[in-house]
Amino acid sequence: MRGIERAKFGLIAATALAPMTWGTTYLVTTEMLPPDRPLLAGLIRALPAGIAIAAFTRQRPQGSWWLKAGILGVLNIGGFFALLFLAAFRLPGGVAATLGAIQPLVAAGLAATLLAEPLRRVIVVSGTLGLVGVGLLVLRADAHLDSIGVAAGLAGALAMATGVVLTKRWGRPVSLMAFTSWQLVAGGVFLIPLTLGIEGLPQTISSTNLVGFLWLTSVGTALAYVLWFRGIQLLPVAQVSLLALLSPVVAAIAGWMMLAQTLSIGQLLGMVLILTAVWLGQRVPVDTDEMKSSSTDRASTPISSDLPSAP
Repeated sequence: MRGIERAKFGLIAATALAPMTWGTTYLVTTEMLPPDRPLLAGLIRALPAGIAIAAFTRQRPQGSWWLKAGILGVLNIGGFFALLFLAAFRLPGGVAATLGAIQPLVAAGLAATLLAEPLRRVIVVSGTLGLVGVGLLVLRADAHLDSIGVAAGLAGALAMATGVVLTKRWGRPVSLMAFTSWQLVAGGVFLIPLTLGIEGLPQTISSTNLVGFLWLTSVGTALAYVLWFRGIQLLPVAQVSLLALLSPVVAAIAGWMMLAQTLSIGQLLGMVLILTAVWLGQRVPVDTDEMKSSSTDRASTPISSDLPSAP
């Protein structure tokens, strides 16, 4: 039993590294990337990483997985990035982040409907605590609401929650690395016309920009999404979704450490509530049989064994 508990803890910790890494995105974007180009940042995060992993794995989708990979890539990456950009553009950052914090509750509801995962009271309590905590951490008293921005923020949360649930429901027919590359490429391709049409390309790229892009592409995207999709496969959806609440905590701590930003008592209380929510959310039983066998069973299944051949 202790071995299983250690394996569970290690899996949760590894999965948590993904949103914690995403928490550095705000600092890197504001301090190291070309200004006012969030779509470009999303494109550079996704497409090069996806192409690099795909070149390494050399596995392409077959049959229905062309469509499934495209849908997951848009929901988890391309569409989510675009909606996040629209919400951030139309709303103060605190409002956009608070709207995004409903994602764990949405994901828990969808998992109960589509995956028959039990909607436990501890998950509802944890999700509510996390939502309140994010509001205390990032929301300002003078924040104003914009209907388009609010709709984009809610749609972004719905997209991410739906992507997480469908990733769990559909499983993966190939290795984790190849599966991740499919989604990154699909999400990046989705962002190409949006980036060119709305932002265009910067006239110059500095060495600082290159370092920032390198961090986001390698650690902030390639590594983070591999860990994230692995966690989705092996842990309950609601449990994984609650880990995403760690992202604003890391962002606030990074701002305090690197940019000399101050943290109020209310913000510190918000952090405590978020960490409490995450801790409570991990007290959910995990299917130990799936932890032992899922990664090997799914990854070793030939892609053509349960899918129609490519035309």
